[in-house]
Amino acid sequence: MDNAEFIRNRITQLRIAKNVSEYQMSLDLGHSKSYIQGITSGRALPSMNEFISICDYFEITPKDFFDSNTDNPILIQKLFNATSDLHDEEIELLINVAEKFKRK
Repeated sequence: MDNAEFIRNRITQLRIAKNVSEYQMSLDLGHSKSYIQGITSGRALPSMNEFISICDYFEITPKDFFDSNTDNPILIQKLFNATSDLHDEEIELLINVAEKFKRK
């Protein structure tokens, strides 16, 4: 898979996970209704500024966008944000719970 195909597929994957249409995402980003469809169909690629806006739209970092080992980086980022103010002991407890889930 080439880089352009990865970007198209990843936008589609994240858009579906967010439960938003191409049309609505295009409008939310301030573009014409066919903007995202143009990207996912292979007719265009976003500029760097637009790529950053797309990451912001999904509330993920560019690193998260390109991490193909994470199926749902949106949820991972939400978890990270929810735990960022916790004390070390609380984080350790959450890690223990996550590890128990992982073993199942």
